[in-house]
Amino acid sequence: MPTYQFEALDQTGKPQKGTIEAVSSDDALAKIKEQGFFPTSVREKKVKKGAASKGGGAKKKGEMTISIGGVSKKLLTQFTRQLSTLQDAGLPILRSLQILQEQQKPGLMKNTLADVQNEVEGGSSLSEAMSKHPKVFDRLYYKMIAAGEVGGVLDIILQRLADFMEKAEKLKRKIVGAMIYPAVVISVAAMILTGIMIVVVPKFQEIFADFDTELPAPTQWLINFSNWISGSQEGQWIPGWALIFGSPFIIMFSTKMISKNKAGKAMVDRVKLKIPVFGSLLQMTAIAKFTRTLGTLISAGVPILEAIKITSDTVGNYVYESALEKVHDAIREGEPFAGPLRETKVVDNLVVNMIDVGEETGDLDKMLMKIADNYDDEVDVKVNALVSLLEPIMVVGLGASIGFIVIALFLPLVKLIQSVSQ
Repeated sequence: MPTYQFEALDQTGKPQKGTIEAVSSDDALAKIKEQGFFPTSVREKKVKKGAASKGGGAKKKGEMTISIGGVSKKLLTQFTRQLSTLQDAGLPILRSLQILQEQQKPGLMKNTLADVQNEVEGGSSLSEAMSKHPKVFDRLYYKMIAAGEVGGVLDIILQRLADFMEKAEKLKRKIVGAMIYPAVVISVAAMILTGIMIVVVPKFQEIFADFDTELPAPTQWLINFSNWISGSQEGQWIPGWALIFGSPFIIMFSTKMISKNKAGKAMVDRVKLKIPVFGSLLQMTAIAKFTRTLGTLISAGVPILEAIKITSDTVGNYVYESALEKVHDAIREGEPFAGPLRETKVVDNLVVNMIDVGEETGDLDKMLMKIADNYDDEVDVKVNALVSLLEPIMVVGLGASIGFIVIALFLPLVKLIQSVSQ
């Protein structure tokens, strides 16, 4: 009769290891449950060293594929949802990993799952194996997995984690999608105006040179601007169009370089929150992210201090990261959550009051999730309002620019006609 090695949790949540003889893996699972254990891993004990396990799902030497790029949030969310379903169906964790690893396309995710499978087969817990691959599974991810393993509710934790990732990605797609239309319109308008400055205005400049007359101020300004755009001004070493179209990349690169040190990141993140209109949108997004992250961790059973620390590391903005660190230190000294958060002045009173009520009623995780849902709705409304406001502004701006060019080009002609008629 085959011998199976198993890992399980007892009724108090402590990990247990052992071996058991059974006809099949299902029979082994049944016998382990009869002993009062909750099995997390069951595998047949190998008879020969180096013999291939049944199913051949683990990665063998020489089978390493080249990994290019990272793992998308969509793919990671899909894996989390599928793993939750398999765990809910009662499959051993090794078998679940094998199934999911086999259906992945060659790349980083497939290689990572093969490594995780080997680590788990070697005796590591799932969270320990995932923690060795931070490019795929961040700290928030494997800490929640660890909480699920200790509590014996890994399937529920995986489901909550998948819900959290889906909502976070939905909020991100909503903001990015709303900004695509204005970005495309502004880019096309900039190219059209640049083309007019480089091609059309110089033709008129040649005509005006034959008039031998003083040009009106708007026309002279337009010609000077056209020369700057085309780079034909005396002493100019780089054309203006290159600066205009290259400025977004210059700003992004400069911001990235400045943010490499802590002081620079603090300055950049503070400036971002001060930008008119967009600053308030970034504030609401950050609040929604940190409240949802913290609520998800607390509901998963992660201790409050560790949950705040993880949230601080993943919030993505130095202002809120610093505020959560202060709250963390205050709670460690015995203070409640709401008071120190109020003193940081990074959230409004509504958020603080709701957190205060959550602490009093013992439903802090649920209250944090309600705050996140509320801010998600506010972000949705603000983004829609911003897009609605940008449309007429872009139309008026483009119309005013074209109107100024037309007037500036025809003013000398009007002046010439007047002088001829006199």
